[in-house]
Amino acid sequence: MTHKRLLILILWLAGLAVPAVAGEVFVAAAADLNFAMKEMIGPFEKQTGHRLRISFGSSGNFYSQIVNGAPYDMFFSADVSYPRKLETAGMGEPGTLFLYAGGQIVLWVPNRSTIDLAHQGMQALSDPSIRKVAVANPAHAPYGRAAVAAMEHFKIHETVRSKLVSGESALQAAQFVQSGAADIGIIPLSLASAPAMRQSGRYWTIPAEAYPKIEQGALILRQARKNGNLATAQAFREWVRSRQGRAILERYGFVLPEEGSR
Repeated sequence: MTHKRLLILILWLAGLAVPAVAGEVFVAAAADLNFAMKEMIGPFEKQTGHRLRISFGSSGNFYSQIVNGAPYDMFFSADVSYPRKLETAGMGEPGTLFLYAGGQIVLWVPNRSTIDLAHQGMQALSDPSIRKVAVANPAHAPYGRAAVAAMEHFKIHETVRSKLVSGESALQAAQFVQSGAADIGIIPLSLASAPAMRQSGRYWTIPAEAYPKIEQGALILRQARKNGNLATAQAFREWVRSRQGRAILERYGFVLPEEGSR
């Protein structure tokens, strides 16, 4: 994040006037997009001449911030229900909400782990060698809620509840287990698919029927028009939906919606 954007957030948090930044679209993006969206920045800016600045975090926290006036131009959520609520509340540009991906969750362990994910599957969570299980906070992270649903589906949630360590976002949960602060994690496939995560660990894909479908949606916010960034936000919306944008999402394990899905 640039110093200018950091200043904007500090001013907003302090309840002071927030200056608009024209020509630089400020995107609030779900943490599971960390690697995929960073890969989009360079090509988008080079091809269009527009500029992006992206902040990553939990969708629920971003939703609360936006409702309370946070200065974002676009919102990419890990749960389409959040942007739909904003659209209903009149906080989005009409007709700009769209589904951009479907998410998946996996069990991830570092290379040093002796856990055999292929044979143990979800039962690995109850293995005696596992002391801490990293998940995103289900209170405001859709991937955290998916993790809890999967544990309940396999009837091991109560068994491992005392081992759970919650990250503020899916990305922080991944960082917990990658750093050794946790022994295993339930994280998005999009994070497990990143080169650094592939090099330092391995994963097992949790069956899709074990948790509710993760539909991810995005919305251009009214703030974009106010900041003079509506055209740039619209350009990025279309770029994400283009063949190039969809190819990046697919490479990180996202399930692509049908073209034109809303």
